[in-house]
Amino acid sequence: MIETILNRLLVSIPVLFGVLFLGFALVQLAPGDPAQVQAGPTATPEVVAQIRQEMGLDQPVIVQFGRYIERLAQGDLGRSLISNKTVASELIVAIGPTLELMVASLIWSIPIGIAMGTLAAVWRGSLFDRAIMALSVAGVSLPIFFICLVLIQLLGVKYPIFPFIGRGGPLWTAEGLRHIALPAMSLGLIFIGPVARMTRSSVLEVLRLDHVRTARAKGLTEREVILRHGLRNALIPVVTLIGLQIGYLLGGAVVTETIFSYPGIGRLAVGAILSADFPLAQGTILVLAIGFIVVNLIVDILYARLDPRVQKK
Repeated sequence: MIETILNRLLVSIPVLFGVLFLGFALVQLAPGDPAQVQAGPTATPEVVAQIRQEMGLDQPVIVQFGRYIERLAQGDLGRSLISNKTVASELIVAIGPTLELMVASLIWSIPIGIAMGTLAAVWRGSLFDRAIMALSVAGVSLPIFFICLVLIQLLGVKYPIFPFIGRGGPLWTAEGLRHIALPAMSLGLIFIGPVARMTRSSVLEVLRLDHVRTARAKGLTEREVILRHGLRNALIPVVTLIGLQIGYLLGGAVVTETIFSYPGIGRLAVGAILSADFPLAQGTILVLAIGFIVVNLIVDILYARLDPRVQKK
């Protein structure tokens, strides 16, 4: 197990490096001039040019990236051009709310998606099966911003059950739960559909295998056959999909946090890019990339737990 984890970490290093370079290059193409932001709106062109030179913005992109990696290796993420706070402190404040949002959206959507897919496989061809597949297609097809706006209109404006602006507090408080309800529902709804579809297909495939027929021949109840011999073996492709979809949720969190004014990494990234705060934007890209790598590492560990043969590869 430890060897598998180390191998995955080694493979992740060039991936992280590539993401950082691509993100660094794309940030450079974003509108806005960091030197102008640093100097202020009333600064003369000479002052702006001097600041640009001091910041190294007059150098080629590859040289700027090399200096950024060098500072990164020393643990220096730089300072925000807008707030003048360290990027690390800004990220630490924003990571907590984003993690809360991810947990709140996954903790209900994954069990519901797996349950819906399993029931659809058991009752294949029934009206319930068709309804689940229709809902799954709708969940996959609808964009996240549309789901957010519909929930705001329905549960925030027409029936004012939940607040839809800001963060009311930590997840374990009543106000925190009320404020995170709509963002978590929005992210979770786009997650249920793919999980249900994959679970249904995987369970149907496993239920045709010989060991399932043997379990039935031994006199086990249908519930035991499905849960102990069917669903467990069907979860490996589902775990793969969940890992990929969590990476997609990180992107969806950017839109969701912006719409709901939720103070997480996504909203911080959008604000940094729009204000040409390049050090802060690069810091958010780093955090999102590391988050995606960590999710994939967790998926690999779950593989080994579900299928011990993976540890031997």
